[in-house]
Amino acid sequence: MSISRLLEEIDSLAAFSAAPAPAVTRVVFSEEDSKARTWLKARFEEAGLRVRHDAIGNTFARWEGSDPSRKPVATGSHIDAIPNAGKYDGVIGVLGALDAFRSLRESGFSPKAPMEIVLFTSEEPTLFGIGCLGSRLLSGSLSPEAAATLRDRNGKSLDDWRHEAGFAGDLKDAALPIGHFAAFVELHIEQGPLLEREKLAIGIVEKIAAPAAWRVRLEGEGGHAGAVLMPGRRDALLGGAETALAVERLVNTLGSDDGVGTTGVFHVKPGAINSVPLECVLEIDIRDTDHAARLAVEAALKSEIQNIATSRKLEVTVEVINSDPPAICDSGVISVIEAASENLPHRRMISRAYHDSLFLSRIAPTSMIFIPCRNGYSHRPDEYSKPEDIEKGVQVLARTLAALAGTT
Repeated sequence: MSISRLLEEIDSLAAFSAAPAPAVTRVVFSEEDSKARTWLKARFEEAGLRVRHDAIGNTFARWEGSDPSRKPVATGSHIDAIPNAGKYDGVIGVLGALDAFRSLRESGFSPKAPMEIVLFTSEEPTLFGIGCLGSRLLSGSLSPEAAATLRDRNGKSLDDWRHEAGFAGDLKDAALPIGHFAAFVELHIEQGPLLEREKLAIGIVEKIAAPAAWRVRLEGEGGHAGAVLMPGRRDALLGGAETALAVERLVNTLGSDDGVGTTGVFHVKPGAINSVPLECVLEIDIRDTDHAARLAVEAALKSEIQNIATSRKLEVTVEVINSDPPAICDSGVISVIEAASENLPHRRMISRAYHDSLFLSRIAPTSMIFIPCRNGYSHRPDEYSKPEDIEKGVQVLARTLAALAGTT
């Protein structure tokens, strides 16, 4: 492989950004996203890969194998980036896969099974409030009917956005059948500190945590901060504060060791210092690798929210934005990655962030390869992985793909 070429390409892709370096902002279907896709398609074609895309914009770059009856072995990730992000998240799994393909070809390897790089559309939830949009549709985890109802904050539809970006066709055609891929492997920065802390080169993912995301709306009664006396108040913000604290308490008492809960959005109306809050909207993320434990937290939280609303005389609505089961990665694929990592310090681990691999695991044997990132930082401009760590990750990916695809 050529680490210098790969690093140059990472920098080139990072330049397609709505924010100045070192930050990367590349929201799906934006002008920056479209230019980045065009640039990447050219790199795929230069490498001799056949490129196609589906109705949502998932892009497939294919290296034909010698046995057309074999199911393809796939790898890939995403290149969309939340505002003020870094240049490695997702990108390592796309450009690293391309470099793995090129290095295998340059070494004289010829695959028996076809090999594909998949660029997934909208792994980040920035535009529509739902993550992994492309892989959800590809795996059949999201219905075309539900996808068609998605709107951005200004009411613009998914169909409007994708058509403007040049992706036509029926969304139902994006779904692939169970077993379409022989295996799927995603290379990714860890987005956590464990590998760096333990001085390990490779993490082999055996479980992927998955979230339930809720939007909770509490409605009370406003009024002048001086004129509405305390006994008669119906303060929506205080109900929201109790709810956020309940999330923390219930995850700590009912969740597994991997369970986490976050109240990341808290909107208050009217938002004036001298006015009693009449409405509070919270968005809550609850994650776990133990589905039963997460469901227990969700059930208890639903009851708790109702009790809070009743005691404070608030109206409440709870909207489930998404609720996905966690993934158990395939033991066979894990074993292949372990064999490919045998000369490097490595460990099995859990992915506490979720990825497109979560949804690919529903239609194909799946695992992930993690590499260290400095301080575990991600989704911020100082996100960084050392060149030598990237190189080791790509080498493990190449050996893994070669073993899965076979040789002629």
